[in-house]
This record gives sequence, structure tokens and C-alpha cells, in this order.
Amino acid sequence: MSEILVKLKSSVELDPRQAAVWNILGLVLLRGGQLQQSAISVFSTLTTVAPDYLDSLANLGVAYIQSGDLELATKCFQELVLKDQSHPAALVNYGALLLCKYGSLAAGASGTVNAGSYLHQKEALVAAKECLLAAVRSDPKAASIWVNLANAYHMAGEHRNSKRCLEQAAKFEPNHMPARYAIAVHRIRDAVRSQCSDDQLIWAANEMATVLKEGDTSVVDLPVAWAGLAMAHRAQHEIAAAYDGEQAILNEAEERALYTLKQAIQEDPDDAVQWHQLGLYNMCTTQFSRSVNFLKAAIARSPECCYAWSNLGIALQLSNDPSSETVYKRALVLSSSQQSYAILSNIGILYRQHRLYELARKMLSRSLEICPGYAPANNNLGLVFVAEGRWEDAVSCFEKAVKSDDLLDAAKSNLAKALALAKKQ
Repeated sequence: MSEILVKLKSSVELDPRQAAVWNILGLVLLRGGQLQQSAISVFSTLTTVAPDYLDSLANLGVAYIQSGDLELATKCFQELVLKDQSHPAALVNYGALLLCKYGSLAAGASGTVNAGSYLHQKEALVAAKECLLAAVRSDPKAASIWVNLANAYHMAGEHRNSKRCLEQAAKFEPNHMPARYAIAVHRIRDAVRSQCSDDQLIWAANEMATVLKEGDTSVVDLPVAWAGLAMAHRAQHEIAAAYDGEQAILNEAEERALYTLKQAIQEDPDDAVQWHQLGLYNMCTTQFSRSVNFLKAAIARSPECCYAWSNLGIALQLSNDPSSETVYKRALVLSSSQQSYAILSNIGILYRQHRLYELARKMLSRSLEICPGYAPANNNLGLVFVAEGRWEDAVSCFEKAVKSDDLLDAAKSNLAKALALAKKQ
């Protein structure tokens, strides 16, 4: 690589037009997957030797994203936007980066974020939407931009706008596999939100299967494609099971879900995410001992993942394993302050079940300090107050839980019972 970089410098200094050739070499190395650092070396050298050749700066940002260094990627795309806003990669890549960096921290179901903790994340989502809207105005037929804009709307909770963007992507590039994958994911999310296993999931599964069969293997990531198909089959089984469908249909749906989840692992046995998903699926089907084994496999491959530790704690708790508390505390150590509210809530639930009400109240209150609208924490804090005979406080907590998540049936039921019991008191 050092010899290649020496040749790069000398050739570009002699003829600046050679920058485009070396840029192609960087892209080839980047596509090689395992050669990201080599690609970064090529692009970094190019930005130094030929600072006006902005394609290398854009590609350097992409390489940093793929290597997981979002801070350096941010610097690249900010510099690119400042130098040339009209550059094709400037706005779309900066917008996509903001989604990658802040999207997972946005409020989801059962949680209303407080302005103080999540101000930067909310601002980042707004900025991402603005960048992508500007990008789509400059190139309205690019499916990849519409897909990223759809993701921005989804993260902001604007699901109808997200759907419209995906329809545009499909309209302009019907054979664009990332767009087809994104459309399938949207159908699955829609079905899960409405708990309606109709044609949506069949279409989604067919779309995922098409990506696997027809997608270019140099572009389509097979483990991700199999995971997408597994997502559709898993949703089909879980929704059907919730409505007590026919046993034969349930068995068939479970077989499909397990097969595709295991196939995703087979494609990349070292991918902790797929082991994690298999563990979650077994937890949902009440196979807790299996879930524990798969979640432990995920942790063996990614020992710093607080979510895997937290879900392992849940599986152990549901198995009545006393080690669940230790596992939760390990998850808490690994989590950031913005990730910890769900783990604190889980610890609070564990203490409540063991009738350690003071400790439970402390954990659940800490959870709500970080994310005041987190419905499961409010619901369980309400149950602590019920156990202590504090009916007004219990009713208040259940009302907050229902307000944050009107699909949380447990909170609705608890609210009705608490109101009735409060009147008797």
C-alpha cells in the first residue's frame, strides 16, 4: 500500500487528471469489504494531493461510515457541503450520515423524549430531512435519495410521508434493489403497527425473496437480505399467534421464520445481530432457554452490546434465573445515558416482581428521569404504587403510560382497575 500511495502522489502531481483513475482504485478497494483501511489511505492521499477533486472527499466520507468512524465521516461531508453544495454526493451523503448517527436515538414506540436530552438528535433529524429534500429536488429521479428521505420521515414518525417517498423510488427505478428492500421493510412495519397479517406481509416476503433471487451479489448483502425475509416471516408468525390462528398455519409460519433466521446466520456466522434476532424470536415464542443460548452467542460475538445483555437479562428473568439481575447491571455499565432508560425499567420490573418496592420505585423513577414518556416504566411504577396502596399516584402513572402509548393494553387495563379500586377506597 505504501508503494501504491507513492505512485499515486507522483502521477497526480504530474497530471491532475489522474485523480479520477486513483479514485476508481479507492472505490474498488472499498467494495472489497475487508480493504476499507486501504481505501481510506487512497482517498485521504487524494484529498491532500488533489484538494479540488471533490469526489475523493465524498468517497472518503463513505469509507469512514463503512469503517464505523462517524465523526471523521461528518467532517468530510461538512467540508464537502461547504466547498460545493451542488456536488451530487454532498447533501444526500450528509443527510444519510445524520440518519446513521442520530436516527437510532430518536424516540420510538412507548417513549416520548424530553427536549433537554434529545435536542441534538431532533435537530439532526430536521437537518437530515432538509438535506435530503434539497438533494431530491436537484435529482428527482434518484431512487436512493427517495429511500433515504423515506428513512428520515420514518424516524420522525411521519409514516405516510415515508410511504410516499418509497412509492416515488419504486416509480422511478422499479428494479432498484435497495428501494425494493426498503418498501418491503415499510410493509412489515405497517403490519406490525396495525397487528394485521394481511396481504402486506405476503407482498413483503415476496419482495425480500425477489431481492435474494434477482439482486446483484456484488451489491446485495446476502445476510441482510436473508434477515429481511426472516423479518417478514417472523412478523407473520407472531401476529398469527397473537390471534390464536389454526395450529397447522402457526406451525408452518414458525418453520419459515426459523429457517430464514438460521439461514441469515449461516450466511455470516460471526454476525452478532442475526444471533440476537434469533434469540428475540425464541423469546417471543416463549422458548426462553433457547433464547438464552442464542443471546449468549450474540454476546460472545459482540460483548460490548448493551442491548444483547439487556435482552439476555429479560430471557433469564422469564426463566426465573436469579442471575438476571447481574446481567442487567452489566447491560447498564455498557449503556450510554441515552440507552439506559429501558434497562433501568427492566431492573425496576425485576425488583417489583420480587416485592422490593423501594428499589423498584428508585429504578423506575430513574428511567423516567431520562425518558419521561417511557410507557412501560410508567405502567410498572403504577403497579408499584398499587402494591403500596397509593391509588392516586397509580392512576396518574397509568394515565401517562396510556398517553405515551395508546396501544399498551396492559396500561389501559391497569388504569381501569385502579380507577375502580380507588373509588372503593
